[in-house]
Amino acid sequence: MQLQHHQLRVGIWVLGLSAIVAGCTLRLGGANVVNDAPAPTTIPLAETAEPITPAGLIPTQKPIALPPGFVISVFAQGLQEPRMMTLGPDGQLYVAERGANRILRLPDLNSDGIADALQVVAAEVNRPSSLAFYRDGSLYVGLTNRILRFSEPDAQGVYQKREVVIPNLPPGGHHTRTVLFSPDWSTLFVSIGSSCNVCQEEDPRRAAIVRYNPDGSGEQIYARGLRNAVGIVFRPGTDELWATNNGRDMMGDDLPPDTVQRVHQGDDFGWPRCHAGRIADPEFGKQDGCNGVRSPEVELQAHSAPLGLTFYSGTQFPASYQGDLFVAFHGSWNRSVPTGYKVVHMDMQDGQPGAVQDFAVGWLVGGSAWGRPVDVITGADGALYVSDDGAGVIYRIFYVGD
Repeated sequence: MQLQHHQLRVGIWVLGLSAIVAGCTLRLGGANVVNDAPAPTTIPLAETAEPITPAGLIPTQKPIALPPGFVISVFAQGLQEPRMMTLGPDGQLYVAERGANRILRLPDLNSDGIADALQVVAAEVNRPSSLAFYRDGSLYVGLTNRILRFSEPDAQGVYQKREVVIPNLPPGGHHTRTVLFSPDWSTLFVSIGSSCNVCQEEDPRRAAIVRYNPDGSGEQIYARGLRNAVGIVFRPGTDELWATNNGRDMMGDDLPPDTVQRVHQGDDFGWPRCHAGRIADPEFGKQDGCNGVRSPEVELQAHSAPLGLTFYSGTQFPASYQGDLFVAFHGSWNRSVPTGYKVVHMDMQDGQPGAVQDFAVGWLVGGSAWGRPVDVITGADGALYVSDDGAGVIYRIFYVGD
């Protein structure tokens, strides 16, 4: 489809964050917590004209603001709680459709920017939240209490064989289980959230990233102290594991910040005694509660609920976006003024993330959210795909020029 640049205007809504007072003191559970560091800020988009969806594409339910030159459209709709996504060996998009208990393939064989069909490749999968392909083409799927492996697809791509690779994962609590293979395929990483808001866990696999051999053997705690690291990804061309992390609740609107971490084997990120590497927990922390805790790479507005993240690896966006970090904010449920419900972007320079910038905003209107971004992934076509488990939609964001 040929698009004339002068036909397109991309609208921007200004979505500013209210100022947060640094140096605030909270009293909670009889203990004082002092935060002397600046609060996280996000650079909002600048105002411009209303967005226009090119002919032949499906517009979003309500306008989504993007930087100039970018367009968003609906790639697939009518889904039930689409969660994490991955690209298959065939270059097509696959998604864990949690609300329908199945795994979908979303092919776009005619490259028109709209999924040709919702193809069920695995059904009767109990609440899947994530998926990852292994080098042999088998598909690993994260459930609440186990990891499944699907293989032997038929001519229609429907998997004929399923087996439990990792049984008996701790269920409940933060119940998503995110799976990811190392770049050399030697290790399967599984992210397991905490059972509570803040507590001392009995199972050391809770609030941790756990590593396994691809056959499910060799269980080992890789990093701990991550309350709920839903998104995990390797930065392309490196062996750097990055993760989002959702901070604890009930410490007010602006504490503690949500975070993005660069994760190394043996790292301790502090939960439940310390948050963001610098804030002692009022219930479980002490004066030295943050000693030995690794600091995050990025602090984000508290209660934004960062989930999926990706380093842009395509060439469809301008070159200035190559390698940059994108994070989906699922949005707050417990903040007096709602926040999140958007996709943010950070420039990467020499492996370091820059300021947090709004990239796609508009799911939160007048304090009410009509959608909730979950995951972001670079497609085979170089577009950015965003899953939304609130509206039941997969979006496609692409660049057409100013």
